Amino acid sequence: MTIIAISGPHGAGKSTIAKAIAREFGLRYISAGEIFRKKAKEMGMDIITFTQYVNRHPEIDNFIDQLMLEEAKKGTVVLDSQLAYWMVREFNPIRILIVARREDRIRRIMEREKIPYEKAKLEVDLRDENEKERFKRLYGIELWNPRDFHLIINTSKFSKIESTKIAICACKILMKRIKNKR
Repeated sequence: MTIIAISGPHGAGKSTIAKAIAREFGLRYISAGEIFRKKAKEMGMDIITFTQYVNRHPEIDNFIDQLMLEEAKKGTVVLDSQLAYWMVREFNPIRILIVARREDRIRRIMEREKIPYEKAKLEVDLRDENEKERFKRLYGIELWNPRDFHLIINTSKFSKIESTKIAICACKILMKRIKNKR
C-alpha cells in the first residue's frame, strides 16, 4: 500500500512535485490545498479571509484532515497537504518536505494566482503564521519538523525539473525499501 505525503509551505512547489510523483507511479493525487481553495470559493471568500475564518472554525481543518485520512486508508495515493505527513503517520507513508525561500514562494503565488506582490506577500505571511499556530493549538505539533521527513527538497536551489527528479528518485529508493521489508 503506497502512500506518499508531500508537505511544505504555500508556494514551495509541493503540488508540482506531488502531481509528478503521482503520474510517475500511477498513484491517485489528492490535494488539501485544492479542497481548501474550493471551500473558500464556495463560501465567497478569498484565501486571506478564509484563512482567518478557518482559524476560528476548526471544523474546516477537521473535515480536510479526515478526508486525507480516509484517502490514505485506500492506499495508492499521493497526499499533497500541510499535515498529511502527520495525519497519516500510522500508515508509515513516504514523507517529503518541500521548502523554498520566502521571496520565491511569494513570486510563485503571484504567478499562480495572478495577484499583485503585496497581496501574495500578505497571503504567504498570514498563512505561514496562522497555520503554524493553528496546527500547534489543534494537534500539538511543530509544523515541518525536519525529523518527521525522509527527504527535504529546497526548490529554491533546484529547477522544477531537478526537484521533481530528486523526489521521484527518492520515492523509488524508499518504495523499494518498503517492499523489501514485507
